[in-house]
Amino acid sequence: MAEYLVIRLGQTVDQAVEWIVVDDNGTRRSQPGVGSLPEAAQAVGGRPVIALVPATAALTTTVDIPIRGGSRLRAALPYALEENLADDVDTLHFASGLRRDNGQLPVAVVARARMDEWTSWLDDAGITAIRMVPENYGLARLPGTMSVLIDGDCVMFNDGTDTEFVMQGVLPSDALVAAGMLSDHSDDDPDDADDADSSGHLLVYCDAADEDRLSHDWIALRHELHSVDINLLPDGALPKLAVTVASGAGVNLLQGQYGTRTDYRSQFRPWRNAAILLLGLMVVGLVSKTVDYYRLQQEEAALRAQFIEEYQQIRPGDTREVLDPLNAVRSIKQGLGAATGPQVFLPSLRQLGEALAQNSSARIETISYRAGIIDVRITSPDVATLDKIQKSVSASGQFEASIQSTDQVADEISSRLQIREVGS
Repeated sequence: MAEYLVIRLGQTVDQAVEWIVVDDNGTRRSQPGVGSLPEAAQAVGGRPVIALVPATAALTTTVDIPIRGGSRLRAALPYALEENLADDVDTLHFASGLRRDNGQLPVAVVARARMDEWTSWLDDAGITAIRMVPENYGLARLPGTMSVLIDGDCVMFNDGTDTEFVMQGVLPSDALVAAGMLSDHSDDDPDDADDADSSGHLLVYCDAADEDRLSHDWIALRHELHSVDINLLPDGALPKLAVTVASGAGVNLLQGQYGTRTDYRSQFRPWRNAAILLLGLMVVGLVSKTVDYYRLQQEEAALRAQFIEEYQQIRPGDTREVLDPLNAVRSIKQGLGAATGPQVFLPSLRQLGEALAQNSSARIETISYRAGIIDVRITSPDVATLDKIQKSVSASGQFEASIQSTDQVADEISSRLQIREVGS
């Protein structure tokens, strides 16, 4: 469970602000406070801060746009809404929220000048907000229910689905008419009475003074709607608005150029010494490798010079550059008549003898050796014994034995086994 300090900003920097501590479960954790922004900053106490901005300064609406999110969505929003805006879209800031179940995307539009004002107010007071939300998003949306919050001369309204706005200097019934939930009977047209939503449910939040002031409007609305439920706000509108936005409701205006920037310097600071040590080890390792490489190059050059000196003593007439010393040595051996083939015959016989010692029921008939390959004619009582001999020879890893042929002779198996050095 996380606690937040919710600060409700005023219309001007000199106007008093309100603040309250709430948690994300919708519970208030303190009494509302009123004062200046520096005084509100003293109540932060390490809590994340959510700033509520005046609803009259923001347009809240929804759009049906297929783009998922990110910079592409922010670039497309001005074109999707420009027909509904009186101001130049270049002077406006657009922010979007989470897409709703019906596919509509909630959008808040604010003048960039106001965003600059609000962020500078908070910066001057030493307050960093993680979210900045138009205050009318604090009026919770309840499916199948219209909601109204009266705060001074402002009427906040939502229809429980996608319509939410704020109006000044009007009656609650005027807001319902503007939303198309009531018919305007001012022209006394009897046909319009049929358009009224006689089955609507209206949930109202206001203080006791507004309840008395608007008593005639409540009576009129009760004649038009199925029910009107009035809930008094003894501590004002802020506690109601704060618990709703703290639970995640609303569009966060801190997006795009106003979004929270990651302070990589502060994140790196705890790891600075470890990073410096790691960099030092890498530099030392690189220097060591470079020194080793240089030393090996010098040793190679010295060995090559020594080899060429010895080679020219053996073949004084050969002045060609020796590119492959191994081939040069092999050529010298061949010229001297030395054997260059691998010594296979005796070691392979030793391995075959060990295999036969483990399988004494088999006997060798003939052995032949040619070009590094040994052919053995073996008589064994069965194929299984022959297979054991073949696997025993191959198990050494030096030689590879393969069965070339098998014949049934009386009660015995006559077979030919071929042995060669592995890789030959």
